[in-house]
Amino acid sequence: MEGASFGAGRAGAAVDPVEFLKRPQTILRIVSGIFSIVVFASIINEGYINSDKSPVLRCIYNSNEGACNYGIAIGLIAFLACIFFLAVDLYFQQISSVKDRKRVVLIDLGFSGFWSFLWFVAFCFLANQWQRTPDSKGARQDGDAARAAIAFSFFSIISWVALTIKAFQRYRLGTDMSLFATDQFPADPNAGYPSYPTGSGVETTETYQSPPFSETLDTSPKGYQVPAY
Repeated sequence: MEGASFGAGRAGAAVDPVEFLKRPQTILRIVSGIFSIVVFASIINEGYINSDKSPVLRCIYNSNEGACNYGIAIGLIAFLACIFFLAVDLYFQQISSVKDRKRVVLIDLGFSGFWSFLWFVAFCFLANQWQRTPDSKGARQDGDAARAAIAFSFFSIISWVALTIKAFQRYRLGTDMSLFATDQFPADPNAGYPSYPTGSGVETTETYQSPPFSETLDTSPKGYQVPAY
């Protein structure tokens, strides 16, 4: 779901599991995790063979231990990273701070781009060492696993580049600050605050005046009122 705040809507909204699993970013993370499992599992299980002259197990890639260690490390870390970022994506909707959301997206962008480069190095390294591997019985028996690790290293480049693009798109979306504004403020940022209610009464400076009389009454000293003529 594309929202108005780095790919998500208002903070605190409920997350639909079905919709979450259908998101392209979620699918890419799951696929990238599967690719990484194939790479490091292939090397761990069948990446070490005996040579025809020695019973000692050596790396199938031209007996270069660095090639096997690099492939295992990159694949294992990539798998753990996929799990971590899946959890972050699931929790991302609950992050209320705009700065925290931006920080998460930048970390995702930087890591995905960096791991795309490391997968490219892994593909070139393993492919180069496999070409230099001398023909042997062990290499022929476990050659499918070695080629599978190389192939899925290449596939991982594509999936992690796609994750980098998705992270960049989320960063470009930015934030709509109206998601974080309260309801009492007006929609127009240039509008002023509502005035305090003054009521219906209006105070005037005019003094009270008694109504005019048609006759003027004169009061006698004894309290009798004598009409004036």
